[in-house]
Amino acid sequence: MHFMPTPRSVAKIDKFSQLQATGNKGFELAMHIWDYAPDALEVSVSDLIIATADYSDQLIDDNVRNVLQDLRKHLNMDVIFFSEIRDGKRMFKHVDTKPGCDLIATGGGSGLEESFCQCVLDGRLPRLVHDAAQFKKSAGLPDTPFPVGAHLSTPIVLADGSVYGTLCCFSQAADPTLTEKDLHKLECVARVAAKRINLRLATAREQETAQ
Repeated sequence: MHFMPTPRSVAKIDKFSQLQATGNKGFELAMHIWDYAPDALEVSVSDLIIATADYSDQLIDDNVRNVLQDLRKHLNMDVIFFSEIRDGKRMFKHVDTKPGCDLIATGGGSGLEESFCQCVLDGRLPRLVHDAAQFKKSAGLPDTPFPVGAHLSTPIVLADGSVYGTLCCFSQAADPTLTEKDLHKLECVARVAAKRINLRLATAREQETAQ
C-alpha cells in the first residue's frame, strides 16, 4: 500500500525539507545527540525519524537505519536490531552490525520462545544486562549459536498498548560500563519508532475509510 501525505503531515514539511537539504549532514548530527537530556534527545530523534513517516512507503528507511547505526556505535555494541513479533515469531525488520560481526541479518528471524526478547518481555531477564552468562540458569536463557555478553532490550509498544516488537542491541563480550542512561537512549528510540508505526497505521486507516 502506498502511504500518501495527510493533513497531519503538513507540520513536518519544514523539518523534512531541512533534512533533505542537508543530506548526510543531518544524519551526522545524530552522532552528537546521544548525550542530550532525555526530553531533548526524544525531540531530536523524532525530528530525524518521524519527519519522513508520511513520505516513505518503507517502515525502515534511511533515516531509521542511520539513527540505529549511530546508536549502536555510540553504545559500542556489535549488533542492533529492530524486530516485529508476529504469529509467535520474532522477525528482524532491520539489523545493523559492526564490521565482521554478521551474526544475524535483516529478514531473518526465529521462534519468539527461543529468544532473549521473550525473556525480557516476560520479566525473566532485565532490560540492561552487563553479562548474559550470569543469567543463563536463573532466566532460563536459550542457547545461541554465538556468545552474548552485554545486552540491552526494550519493547516497542504501540498506542493501543500492544507490543509491536523489540529494539535490542548486544555484544559478544560483557560490558560492565553500560548504565541505565544507555538503556534510556534505546528506550527513547523505541518510543519514537512506535510513534512512526502509529502514524503509518493511522494513515492506512484513513485511506481505507476514504475509499
